[in-house]
Amino acid sequence: MFRFYANENLSAVLVDELRRLGHDVLTSYEAGNANQGIPNEQVLTTATDAHRCVMTFNRNDFVALHRSGIAHGGIVVCKDDRDRLAQAQVIHEQLVQQQTLENRLFRVLKQNQPGMSQPIFIVREYPRP
Repeated sequence: MFRFYANENLSAVLVDELRRLGHDVLTSYEAGNANQGIPNEQVLTTATDAHRCVMTFNRNDFVALHRSGIAHGGIVVCKDDRDRLAQAQVIHEQLVQQQTLENRLFRVLKQNQPGMSQPIFIVREYPRP
């Protein structure tokens, strides 16, 4: 199981479900860092120093940080979606197959699939340049 640092915009339902699935999730609120306008680079550094992977809805900024080459404990970028329980399950199933998340970025998104009546979540890893 993995240790996450949930950025302040992450859903409490998603956090609770990941915890139920056995992951250690620390929220920015629990860490005393909520509503302070902390720069994303500092969020990433704080998580990395605590041996945690950042989990966030903030795709653009964290993809840019990942691509900048800065060392980090991992980043999981999620789409803000109402089906948070299914989203947590997909994250869990993908990540339990990984040995490490260090310096890796995974993006969880929802796509319509041909022949499917419901969209499904997929996970993509973004390589470093």
